[in-house]
Amino acid sequence: MAKIISQETFDDVVQENVVDFSMSPSEAKEETIKQFEAQGINLANIIKDLAINAETGKPVINETVDKLTTHINQGGKDEQQLLELLAVLDLECQKSLAHRVLAGKNGAHNVLTKLLDQALSADTLPTTLMCKCLQAVNSLTHKQPDIFDGEALAVVLKLLALKEQQDIVCLTLQWLQKTCIMHEMNRQKILSTNALKVLKPLLTRDNPRVLRELTAVLRFLVLDDDIRVEFGCAHEHARQIASEMLLDLVELLPAYEDANVLADLLLTIGTLAVRQELCLVIDEAGGLKHIFHIMSENLKADRLNCEALKLLRALAGHDAVKAHIVQQGVAPIIKELLDTHQSNENVVTAAFACITTLTLRVKENSAAFFDTGIAEVMVEALRMHPKHKILQRNGAWAIRNMVSRSRNQCETWLSYGVEDLLNAAMVEHPSVAQDIKAALRDLGCNVQLREEWTGTAEKKIAA
Repeated sequence: MAKIISQETFDDVVQENVVDFSMSPSEAKEETIKQFEAQGINLANIIKDLAINAETGKPVINETVDKLTTHINQGGKDEQQLLELLAVLDLECQKSLAHRVLAGKNGAHNVLTKLLDQALSADTLPTTLMCKCLQAVNSLTHKQPDIFDGEALAVVLKLLALKEQQDIVCLTLQWLQKTCIMHEMNRQKILSTNALKVLKPLLTRDNPRVLRELTAVLRFLVLDDDIRVEFGCAHEHARQIASEMLLDLVELLPAYEDANVLADLLLTIGTLAVRQELCLVIDEAGGLKHIFHIMSENLKADRLNCEALKLLRALAGHDAVKAHIVQQGVAPIIKELLDTHQSNENVVTAAFACITTLTLRVKENSAAFFDTGIAEVMVEALRMHPKHKILQRNGAWAIRNMVSRSRNQCETWLSYGVEDLLNAAMVEHPSVAQDIKAALRDLGCNVQLREEWTGTAEKKIAA
């Protein structure tokens, strides 16, 4: 078994080469690597590209954290020096995850948390210092959420209460986002506090920057991406957040015109609409009217319309809401979207999925879409993207649902050449052949169905 050493041992030898043998940092690291490799030591666990102080031979990260700790313990007043140290730490943490882990092991997270806590208790809020500190802690926490603890959460809640300090609030929300990614326990810890009560006042009509960061936090709180936890609480978290904020999010839809802000709002509402009663709440709050207006006014905004289509599909999980969606005139809007974005694979795929859900087992909904002349537009969209498997599959689903209870449509579909397109897609994408065959079958085309499994019964069934 290969021998290994610690990072501290490696750094000590580099320091010795710099101080005792007057080597440059690069020469010292090169010489140290040669020394250990000659002894048969595996250096795979060592960070070899650490910035080294040419005078002391110590890693810059270690020195910076030590200086910050000394500054806090001794109550230093030199803010400019503190800003310079924070800038160095921020830069080092941006280099790689290994650099961030090393900084965390040296106590960087505790130092930054204490520094923020001290700044909050100052007579005059040092906003520049706090922003620099938050930038550093954001860099440190990126892909390293394990370092977040209860003390940091308490500081976060205090920072979020500074509603007038937009830069500080935005950076704090970004910090909160990073702590949620791939960490179920952090998400549970956050929602076990009064965090939602603190976050809710940030849902304002006049601060799009804060709103976008806040909606990202809400979405990250309902992630289910931590493989270390057998069962997450994503559904319960979504219900908890929705009960507190869903109506406020819906009411904000008419307050903004920026397509990116609206896309984030629609995405967040769709993420929280995890229960049928919540779909009904959105409908009763006038959500459908707002969504249709946004889609009509922003026909060329592809991301915005993708999110709107996904949200409509989620809301259609409630049968009554699904009926309202079609009755209130979504079919012409989706047809116009397909006309406008035929070359955009994402919009077409989302539109097909939305049509699939809205026409499932509802003949009247199928007729509403068909009467707009959408069949020809859908066939043209399929023709434009023969290589896109999911788009072709979604298109087959939508066609199947539209014609399965409305066979009178079949002749029209076939007149546009849909049979040849579906047969070509079946050859091109064999993994979705069964989905395409279902559409061909309901269109009345000749389909070769294959029996997947046959067996012999042990006992004969009595006549």
